[in-house]
Amino acid sequence: MAAAAELSHLDAGGHAVMVDVSAKPATVRQATARGRVTMRPETLALILSGGVPKGDVLAVSRIAGIMAAKKTADLVPLCHPLPLTSVRVELAAAADGAGVEIAAHVGTTGQTGVEMEALTAVSVAALTLYDMCKAVDRDMTIEAICLVRKTGGRSGPYERAGAGALSKQTE
Repeated sequence: MAAAAELSHLDAGGHAVMVDVSAKPATVRQATARGRVTMRPETLALILSGGVPKGDVLAVSRIAGIMAAKKTADLVPLCHPLPLTSVRVELAAAADGAGVEIAAHVGTTGQTGVEMEALTAVSVAALTLYDMCKAVDRDMTIEAICLVRKTGGRSGPYERAGAGALSKQTE
């Protein structure tokens, strides 16, 4: 774990602060996050057939993820509000037939990255899917939400080891 002096969201007194990025150059920044909602195969079949009583689960979850990325600064206290240039949320049936894989790709040109926006998009898309399907499957689990890659900024590119593609539809 990093020492307090290394954490950019703490001042010299150890108090939480929003980082001043005004001196940083604006660069193109992108991030991809992913996650999964595991469920019974019957639940996945119901989603794919359009038979969930609340409506089109994948479409509503996709829109919820996009909206969440745009509202990240309202949800995560020390995040900067960013002018996003792109948000793409993709949902696809897991290859094992027991879940839905979610990927979010977010971009901006700015002074700070969009990792939190991508992670928030995946999280809210997963929560929306859960909400829409909980009446038919309360055993669903939201799993493995993580940053897969990011580009831009002082720290340079990052790619999660062994990340690989979620599926052909989501990567």
